[in-house]
Amino acid sequence: MPDHVQDYFETQAAVADEWKRRNWYYHKSVVDLVRFFVPEGRSVLEVGSGTGDLLAALKPSRGVGIDFSNEMLQIARTKYSDLEWRKGDAENLGLNEQFDYVLLSDLIGYVRDVQNVFQALDTICNSRTRVIVTQYNYLWEPVLRLAQGLKLKAPVPVQNWLSSGDIENLLYLAGFEVVKKGSKLLFPKFVPVFSDLVNKYIANLPLIRHLGVLQYYVARPIPKEPKECSVSVVIPCRNEKGNIEQAVLRLPTFGSSLEIIFIEGNSTDSTLDEVKRVAQSYGQQKNIRWAVQDGKGKGNAVRNGFSMATGDILMILDADLTVAPEDLPKFYDAVRLGKGEFINGSRLVYSMEREAMRFFNVLGNKFFSVMFTWLLGQKIKDTLCGTKVLFKQDYDIIVAQRSYFGDFDPFGDFDLLFGAAKLNLRIVELPVRYYARTYGQTNIQRWRHGWLLLRMVVFAMRKIKFV
Repeated sequence: MPDHVQDYFETQAAVADEWKRRNWYYHKSVVDLVRFFVPEGRSVLEVGSGTGDLLAALKPSRGVGIDFSNEMLQIARTKYSDLEWRKGDAENLGLNEQFDYVLLSDLIGYVRDVQNVFQALDTICNSRTRVIVTQYNYLWEPVLRLAQGLKLKAPVPVQNWLSSGDIENLLYLAGFEVVKKGSKLLFPKFVPVFSDLVNKYIANLPLIRHLGVLQYYVARPIPKEPKECSVSVVIPCRNEKGNIEQAVLRLPTFGSSLEIIFIEGNSTDSTLDEVKRVAQSYGQQKNIRWAVQDGKGKGNAVRNGFSMATGDILMILDADLTVAPEDLPKFYDAVRLGKGEFINGSRLVYSMEREAMRFFNVLGNKFFSVMFTWLLGQKIKDTLCGTKVLFKQDYDIIVAQRSYFGDFDPFGDFDLLFGAAKLNLRIVELPVRYYARTYGQTNIQRWRHGWLLLRMVVFAMRKIKFV
């Protein structure tokens, strides 16, 4: 950190909280944003922790704040004695532990070498760590300088000029991949009703959404050492008697171990008897388990299956076999090699068989693709493909946080996608060919279920976008 910057923060410490009080709306917005990304009860390191308010607001199970200013640290220790405060350099942290989340809030504009700061995070991150960076949008520089001249905000030294592309590139050079990014606060002062209207709704509209004063980035370490993993393939099945044996015969062997879990949905065509027969017939060759679901709908069946699963990686294979079982090794490699942490099948890339998907189903999928891409901040082409893959340890966290959205998704697709986005998982789509059914009829009622999905999207706007 340059000497003049360090001197500035030492002298600024005594009035830092007063400036925060005067600009409380901005600082509350930063806290709300970071709290959306960081669940309570996790281990958190904040680099450039200042007087400690942001770290304390996250209610971490273990919270460590690092700052180079003695005066800032003394104030933080007085206010939040239950957290740990250390003096340190952002380019040389000197820590021998790893954290779930690492925060750099309004820091990188002041440091001498941003890439070195990001590289210093390597030793304190594990494969699941998320690094959260906030920084002001440089488009706002004239406005902020004017506010500073009018004494409406704290005076600050000249900062690094970092565009969004610069920050992404520096993170990448340091071994991190940006999972999610965006901007907030089109109007950073509080005016009753008006501020919430502008910042929650108007600021999230296309084109305008890039103009907020507060930029944020959520990044993950780029995977380095892939390993073999055990796999659980969950197959929900209702009135799919003719597909059960083929699902087992066509499923390749992959992973360090593989288990197949059928969840039967109270069928009327003897599917349950067929599941029992197949499990008995192939039990010595393959690890096959089964259960009857305790509720209704595919979403409930998937949850039942995942709760039984013992594999490191969880997979869903629809029993209609419209997505080929032979494609599952591709999903395994994608998640095992770290290409993504939530692998979502996409049926809308390759050409389809004539009867595979009806015209209005295609239109519905394309509409929800646009909506989901906007909502989640990651490219989603096919929201309703049943083949989805993720690590069990990530699914367990999604379950723990499920109350945030509520139990409203009978299909399970939205529940998993929203949960993955809230957890800041890297979502990657894997193109698959989509085949026509060879047995039975679809369980989807496109108009009634389409209306339900639309209602869930509106609900998710309030929970993900308009927050």
